[in-house]
Amino acid sequence: MTAAQSLPQVQNCSVTACSYNEGSSCHAGAITIAGDNAACGTFVEISFRGGVDGNGVVGACHRSECKFNDKLECTASSVKIGPGKDVADCLTYEAR
Repeated sequence: MTAAQSLPQVQNCSVTACSYNEGSSCHAGAITIAGDNAACGTFVEISFRGGVDGNGVVGACHRSECKFNDKLECTASSVKIGPGKDVADCLTYEAR
């Protein structure tokens, strides 16, 4: 298991509708990458902003075919989240 301190940070999030996004910075404690298009499973659009002080990290990745996935954890140095096929996708995702 990866220590929380070494989890990859969300370097940038351009999904301004997400309630965890503040100034293109993710404030979720940890995000999950899942779905058919490497979607950010933590994306939520509600009427207020929330999250933690500091930048979010990738807590889990369900895309086992991603070259950065090792035992369902992300090994990329950092990730970018933005619109792709879904409203909020991991733009760092690369198939093996």
